[in-house]
Amino acid sequence: MVYKNMKLSLGLLASVCVVVLSGCFASSGPTLGILSIPIPVSPYYQKMQEDKFEIEERYSRVPILGPLTAGGPTQALDEPSDHEVMAALERARPVGGGVPFLHEVQRNNVTIVKKRICDYIDPPRVVPLIGPVQLHHAHYKCTIYFTERKIVGWPIPHTLIDEDAVEVIYIDHNHFHMVGNVDLRHSTHY
Repeated sequence: MVYKNMKLSLGLLASVCVVVLSGCFASSGPTLGILSIPIPVSPYYQKMQEDKFEIEERYSRVPILGPLTAGGPTQALDEPSDHEVMAALERARPVGGGVPFLHEVQRNNVTIVKKRICDYIDPPRVVPLIGPVQLHHAHYKCTIYFTERKIVGWPIPHTLIDEDAVEVIYIDHNHFHMVGNVDLRHSTHY
């Protein structure tokens, strides 16, 4: 019995030494104590946050471009990228989250057709913190053709293949154009 207690206390002492000497605790200066030990995060939640940040940074902001010039192009030149279309499709019809060998969904042979359905520019107005600007709207209809494969593993293993799957996604691209020498008496203030 004494031998077991001695073995247990030596094991506890060794584990305390490993934790203290592992570099998680500062040897000098202020410390957070037990809160300084890192907590592992699941890769699923990490990827979810990274994807959310990527979409927010790339596609959720409205840029402010230079003024439109006389005789210059007034058509929107930035059609949605394939990545933006696939991210919108994933939000509308998610594939992720299946359980391997029980239920999986795959998209293969993806073809994306993009068509601009309207493109117009609002009259100049003053927007707080920006100044006098025009809002340029561009709306796109993106049709995605793909082969959807569903693999079901329980109770009876089978595979369902939809060769002619189609999804339509509408994407809006809005951006501001700066306006110089605006007659503020005739513009609308919001």
